[in-house]
Amino acid sequence: MKIIKNKAIVEDNWIILRLGEQQSPESVLIPDGKIIVPLQVWLQQREALLKRSELGVWLASDERAELLKDDVDKFSVIAVDFPKFSDGRSYSIAHNLRVRLGYTGELRAIGDVLRDQLFYMQRVGFDAFEPRPDRKIEDAIKGLSDFSEFYQKSVDQKLPLFRRVQRSRNLSL
Repeated sequence: MKIIKNKAIVEDNWIILRLGEQQSPESVLIPDGKIIVPLQVWLQQREALLKRSELGVWLASDERAELLKDDVDKFSVIAVDFPKFSDGRSYSIAHNLRVRLGYTGELRAIGDVLRDQLFYMQRVGFDAFEPRPDRKIEDAIKGLSDFSEFYQKSVDQKLPLFRRVQRSRNLSL
């Protein structure tokens, strides 16, 4: 499978674990390899999972990033799920992971990820994206460059536009 990472299309060798109806976070078996587990699995099996060299965790849009405050440095990747394109809670989770919790690793958007959202997702700190499988990834990557400039400060630009632009002192008209 391919994802967008650091503004390039790359092969992805991570597996996202999603629990089935009959599976529970405390008893699900975690396969070997690079795996991204649900937050609830991490919370229930933390001690066993700490022994793995490469591990990721993903958060649902109704979960709080603060639950990872003591563990963010243990993950190679943290993914945040977008259950539907109109659910904006995952943007707040990403911002909190980057700004409040200081997470510096790969932050991946998963779920209902569409081209129109990518530019805004990168503004709050996402650097990897798994677009919906029914969309062309080559089209989706174009969403990262929809705008050449932006006014507000954010995770990807610490200064607002008015602080980045030199203005002339000549006020005569």
